[in-house]
Amino acid sequence: MNNPQFHILGDLSVEQFLRDYWQKKPLLLRDAFQAQDLPITPDELAGLACEEEIESRIILQHIDDQESVLRRGPFSEQDFTQLPGSHWTLLVQAVDQWVPEVRELLNEFRFIPDWRLDDIMISYATEGGGVGPHYDNYDVFLIQAAGQKQWQTGQRCDDNTPLQPHSDLKILSTFVTENDFHLNPGDMLYLPPSVAHWGTASSNNCMTISIGFRAPSHAEMISDYGHWLSDNLSDFLRYSDTDLTFQVSPAEITHESIARVQRILREYADNPALVAQWFGRLMTEPKYTESAMNETEDLNCYLMVATDARLAWHQSGDQQTLYLFANGEDYRLPFSLKDRVKTLCDGRYYSAQQQRTSTTVEERRWEEVLTELLDNNVLIPTQE
Repeated sequence: MNNPQFHILGDLSVEQFLRDYWQKKPLLLRDAFQAQDLPITPDELAGLACEEEIESRIILQHIDDQESVLRRGPFSEQDFTQLPGSHWTLLVQAVDQWVPEVRELLNEFRFIPDWRLDDIMISYATEGGGVGPHYDNYDVFLIQAAGQKQWQTGQRCDDNTPLQPHSDLKILSTFVTENDFHLNPGDMLYLPPSVAHWGTASSNNCMTISIGFRAPSHAEMISDYGHWLSDNLSDFLRYSDTDLTFQVSPAEITHESIARVQRILREYADNPALVAQWFGRLMTEPKYTESAMNETEDLNCYLMVATDARLAWHQSGDQQTLYLFANGEDYRLPFSLKDRVKTLCDGRYYSAQQQRTSTTVEERRWEEVLTELLDNNVLIPTQE
């Protein structure tokens, strides 16, 4: 079966992009998006930055020969009137959760699993504005939405890469330019993790849309899995040493003791069902919990996945059980409901009327899950 073609990749197939560029090297895609009206205006972006529940920042570049200044929102209208005429950037996180038209951009990137998507950040910069040379630990697509921007990419970075002594910004001490790109509206730049990059607005009214992808650290995953296991395991499950033998030094932790501990840890690391149930919850947890409340829970309607909802699914190895993950919760379902789950997750839309003609155990379970998703604001009623 051939992979579908995504026009934003130009002449590249999905297979070529994933094989040659994904997490490997930068890629510039000219005219990835057609020139069209922005899904959000600069004034609307500034308005979002004034909201208390929305994460926003302003970075001013080298004022009076001093280091860059970071200011955190929420901001006021007066804050914007007091900004200089150039060399500043406004960044607003998770705009897709507040503006449905922005969320629609994610449909262009579904050649990457949905559960890898993080959020859409949008920046507005005046000429000379930028964050400075830095690197990220995740993949990002940078869409030039308005104005012009110069992007330089450089060396690979890691924990030992030296940074400037700045309390708030992680700016690189040294930047070695390897590529120089000039982006116009509609152009898009892909950057893999750990690649140093430096974007500078070369015009006023410069807007950049950043599509970021989740990449939890090993430390985060191990810690989170441990916490999840501790909440789900019986306290009667204990370290056991029925094969204990006499040891000359009672204070020694023997190799045999360590081997017993390793067997315990492997028991949970080598359990695909447990790992999948935990991982699905982790990767669908909402980054921001604010959400509009539903006014109705009527299943006799058409249902749309909420703009800020995160969905994923997993089938057990024996194909007997299906797990639906939604905003950090998991729902265990009969495998016979796989088509229903895929329709909901892939289309982010569902006609509840289609499933109310049967009273089987599976259908009743599906109705219970839909009702709970409505209660939890994952689904919202809508018109056809």
